[in-house]
Amino acid sequence: MEKVRVLVVDDSVTVRKRLCEILSSAPEIAIAGEAENGKRAIELCREIRPDVVTMDMNLPIMSGLAATEYIMAHFPTPILVVSSSVNRGELFKTYEALAAGAVDVLEKPNGAESDGIWERHFIATVKLVSRIRVITHPRARLDAFVRPLARPPAVFDHTVTQRKCQVVAIGASTGGPGTIVEILRALSPEFSLPVLLVLHINEPFGSAFADWLDGQANRPVAYAQDGEPVAAVHGRVAMAPPGRHMTVRDGRFRLTLDPERHSCRPSVDALFESVARGYGPTAAGCLLTGMGRDGAAGLLEIRKAGGVTIAQDEATSVVYGMPREAALIGAAGRVLALSEIGPALESLSVSSGEARP
Repeated sequence: MEKVRVLVVDDSVTVRKRLCEILSSAPEIAIAGEAENGKRAIELCREIRPDVVTMDMNLPIMSGLAATEYIMAHFPTPILVVSSSVNRGELFKTYEALAAGAVDVLEKPNGAESDGIWERHFIATVKLVSRIRVITHPRARLDAFVRPLARPPAVFDHTVTQRKCQVVAIGASTGGPGTIVEILRALSPEFSLPVLLVLHINEPFGSAFADWLDGQANRPVAYAQDGEPVAAVHGRVAMAPPGRHMTVRDGRFRLTLDPERHSCRPSVDALFESVARGYGPTAAGCLLTGMGRDGAAGLLEIRKAGGVTIAQDEATSVVYGMPREAALIGAAGRVLALSEIGPALESLSVSSGEARP
């Protein structure tokens, strides 16, 4: 069996050697190369074509974000961000790297972990990332995350429209940040439904994601507050806070520390199932790119309740895991390409539908 060839990128010689040592301890992994800055990372990625890149964000000469954008635009490679930066500015760079095509993010060890726990997790994550089929991110698309683009005219799909919806629930995991941005940007300013969002993102990296997304989308985004009325999120996005399940009951948000589902908290299933119970045929659920099966069973509950259900298609998913599971069990009323999802959701908004007969 061929080994997973890894390019390790970090400006600290000590950290770089330690990461190489950990990875080399796994018989299935080989170190393909080392780079101390973003420019060198690009050169080596072009020359040796590794199976995985572990990428630090804080690099000299060229940042980890810039290197990620270039690699994903020119020779797509699964990238695992390995970072210790958790201040707001550095977190935003991490989110932008994920939006530009990086697959996952892992916090560097801080010394407080139990013996071998972080090392085993690191090795397992690199192996997992190596199996992900990544897609090219052209320069024009990357630029969209820096400056807003003019929104093309919405195309409404009337096979899904003409029904009254009260809420839209969206779930995503691996590959989700960029996908979510594209969908939210496709919604017009007149879109009036509350959007409830669950994204799997590891702590401590999830703490400022809603703030970052608020600056990327064309509508306000904030973490949900326990007891807040769902109707108060009219035309806005309410996101599950890190480490809490977000559900709805009696028209209000409920945030809980209930056990993880599919090793996730927040869980997409938890949100979708509560939306199916609370809103029935006036609910819409949308399951996007992600690893595993979280959200598939919940999407099926929304469909059984008479709601609209959408799953992202394989061609535009970074990881066709969660939406695939939904399609297999008959949970997805429609399987759509990423570019079609925003217009399909737009058509569910009563006010925007009335504005554009």
